[in-house]
Amino acid sequence: MTQHKTFPEGFLWGGATAANQVEGGWNEGGKGMSVSDVARFKPKLNVTNYKAHNEVTSKDIEAARTATDLTLYAKRRGSDHYHRYKEDVALFAEMGFNVYRLSIAWSRIFPNGDDLVPNEEGLKFYDDLFDELLKYGIEPLVTMSHYEPPLNLTENYDGWYSREVIGFFTRFVDTICERYKNKVKYWLTFNEVDSMIRHPFTTGGLIEDRFPEGTFEQVIFQAMHHQFVASALATKICHEIIPGSQVGCMLTKLTFYPYTCDPQDVLKAQQDARHTYAYSDTQVFGEYPAYLLSKFKNKGIVIKKEDGDDDIMKNYPVDFVSFSYYSSTCSSANPENLDHTDGNTLRGVANPYIPSSDWGWQIDPTGLRISMVDLYDRYRKPLFIVENGLGAVDMVEADGSINDDYRIAYFKAHLQAMYDAITEDGVDLMGYTSWGCIDLISASTNQMSKRYGFIHVDADDLGNGTYDRKKKKSFHWYKEVISTNGSSLFQE
Repeated sequence: MTQHKTFPEGFLWGGATAANQVEGGWNEGGKGMSVSDVARFKPKLNVTNYKAHNEVTSKDIEAARTATDLTLYAKRRGSDHYHRYKEDVALFAEMGFNVYRLSIAWSRIFPNGDDLVPNEEGLKFYDDLFDELLKYGIEPLVTMSHYEPPLNLTENYDGWYSREVIGFFTRFVDTICERYKNKVKYWLTFNEVDSMIRHPFTTGGLIEDRFPEGTFEQVIFQAMHHQFVASALATKICHEIIPGSQVGCMLTKLTFYPYTCDPQDVLKAQQDARHTYAYSDTQVFGEYPAYLLSKFKNKGIVIKKEDGDDDIMKNYPVDFVSFSYYSSTCSSANPENLDHTDGNTLRGVANPYIPSSDWGWQIDPTGLRISMVDLYDRYRKPLFIVENGLGAVDMVEADGSINDDYRIAYFKAHLQAMYDAITEDGVDLMGYTSWGCIDLISASTNQMSKRYGFIHVDADDLGNGTYDRKKKKSFHWYKEVISTNGSSLFQE
């Protein structure tokens, strides 16, 4: 008798969003401004120029605070989930989700970040949202900080560079763990914690022009240290308040192949990978890896610590490792005359064997399997894929249908690679949440037209539209995948 291929019993299937990209309601319910509320859509910029899209200066913040035309501040609108969450959750339930990854907007709970008393209206919003999820049997997977530090912490404390922010963050964590202790058992501390080095404002509220010239790398790593201590303390708080809770780290899985078998290319790929692993290594093992300490020494970077920091980091490592995976890239010791391509916050050497998306991200499902094996072999802790998906331009047909077969093909290939990593390579994978299960504002380019969802949102890059929801072809496909626990992936 032929055995059907299925994912492990109890596998968590769902989707993922972030408050700053989906909620909207940026100035409602007592919410304060966050760093995401000053991010602008820049229509004249090439969509593949990630760095330029995410550069923010002190002047940009001043302009955002006083702006009367909010058209380009797309993350203030999001997908209007703040007002439509019941409709959205019902659609998630119809697809069969048993997990939904979301984030709590820090500035919705503590509007300025440094407040002594939380905002009850903000707490109530997430109470209602969690209740709605649990009504349908959907487990919340909650990111504590997903690219949205309160703006006040940037303006008056220099963001995560300030030691004081650790205390503000742990107050926030203590508040949400106590409030939602009977509703949330899966938590992530910092989204793509390694991204501080690539977009320090979005992740850490750091503005380069506020620091002496030539010191910003030191500033970034000091802010990173503060996040490591805060993450360990958040893990401690969560475990103490919510018995049986599980807390994970979350990294950007940037997968690098040597462009050739030249040993120098192989070495470059290894070094590039360490730029990401440094951060998950620290959170999993509870101490800075030797290669990162060598980097600090060689660059003259001195991390200021307080007594007890090392013990805190060592005593409260994460329970599992979650990550985003979208694409892979190549590394070369001599990249000057080679073709380049873009990816998740990173530009690298193009792989001639792999196709690319409309935004230049190379599509590599085998790279997901490779990534899973690398991470599991390295950490021997359960993995959770919490972001994976395809940003694409969707066309609404005359009859209203959206036939996104390209998205279905992307997901099918990646989910099959996941299955192989589990069944053939022995990887312990807790679950999978596709990124942007409902169309939302792109983190990188602040566009709505870069669509990831199974659910279409009727809005354009400038906020025009009804915001009505519509099921894409992929909605029905993913519903079948979940209902069969993956076995439909292998049926002709």
